[in-house]
Amino acid sequence: MKYAIPLVGGKLSGHFGHCEEFAFFDVDETTGNILKRENLTSPKHQPGILPAWLAEQGVAIIIAAGIGSRAQSIFSENNIKVITNVISEDPEKAVLDYINGTLTTGTDMCDH
Repeated sequence: MKYAIPLVGGKLSGHFGHCEEFAFFDVDETTGNILKRENLTSPKHQPGILPAWLAEQGVAIIIAAGIGSRAQSIFSENNIKVITNVISEDPEKAVLDYINGTLTTGTDMCDH
């Protein structure tokens, strides 16, 4: 299963659409192990671009801090699960915490 996390400065981006790059994690769901990590530069922010691009990358789950409701709807339509309001800044830790059921989330960080 492939996870995607938006990054700024190597840490979880506070605003999904304004990230510099994405960390992609291939995860073995049966063992809970990360098999591979790859960072790719994000396409320029335009409405609808990121959902299509992430779907092309084979992403099944997005772990984000702030992400707008329209983007969440587009991901849902494409069968991509979105975990929002994540507090952890470390992308690998966020993935492992999600797999282990210990991921901490806070209040809504995106107002659109």
